[in-house]
Amino acid sequence: MKYIKICLSSFLIIPFCWLLPIKLAAQMKEKAMTTESEIRFTEGKWKDVMTRAKKSGQYIFVDAYTSWCAPCKLLKSRTFKETHAASYYNTNYINYRIDMEKGEGPKLAEKWQVSAYPTLLFFSPEGKLLMRQVGFVTGDKLIDFGKQAKTKS
Repeated sequence: MKYIKICLSSFLIIPFCWLLPIKLAAQMKEKAMTTESEIRFTEGKWKDVMTRAKKSGQYIFVDAYTSWCAPCKLLKSRTFKETHAASYYNTNYINYRIDMEKGEGPKLAEKWQVSAYPTLLFFSPEGKLLMRQVGFVTGDKLIDFGKQAKTKS
């Protein structure tokens, strides 16, 4: 009788041992999806970003960078990966990153009067340049600039 109870107990416990890792993996995936790990930047042309901003009413954050710029690389590898900055910008802005020496970058650099890198630009949903910041910043400072820019429209 004791043997039957042990067998029955094992029979009931073993499936739960298989389900536990699956449940934990699902919970970890769900948590990862709710935590912003980095700022998501939109690809494409500036006019498409402008169209999207006008339709959605969202402000635009632009990272104007070059491939050789050391502070630009630090922004990308550090600041843009700070979770609190990522969460703020992914919620409040359309984020656009553009190499100012390639494609439409040189024309936009001239239009926006960008001559030092990195230059962080903040635009209203209508495309009005509200604010600019030159140089490396931390995630906290980046959030401060984002909030400040929204008060200038």
